[in-house]
Amino acid sequence: MIDRAFADHFAADWIDSWNSHDLVRILSHYTDDFEMSSPIIIKLAGEPSGTLKGREAVGAYWAKALGANPDLRFELVSTLVGVNSVTVCYNGVRGQSAEVFHFNKEGKVTRAFAHYE
Repeated sequence: MIDRAFADHFAADWIDSWNSHDLVRILSHYTDDFEMSSPIIIKLAGEPSGTLKGREAVGAYWAKALGANPDLRFELVSTLVGVNSVTVCYNGVRGQSAEVFHFNKEGKVTRAFAHYE
């Protein structure tokens, strides 16, 4: 079960990681075989399913996204706690956004789902 302290710490560190543009730091939140789903993956990565699997594939996608958005900055709005998941609501380059993160027992993200306005 995820508790509020874990969720708040994760959300703050995740936002700070993205705002630092440090890809290694961003990827440190995830397992090696995690899955990422986003409507932007369809456009930017050319993957029709909208899902990428594994640190290498997602890392390449995020490197491309960071390169295309040098002024990228996220602002945390709220953090929602689930059983084994956290939803981070934030303002970003696409306006209001939310990402749902599913965690393993070690506190690393195994699956993530991005949602945009």
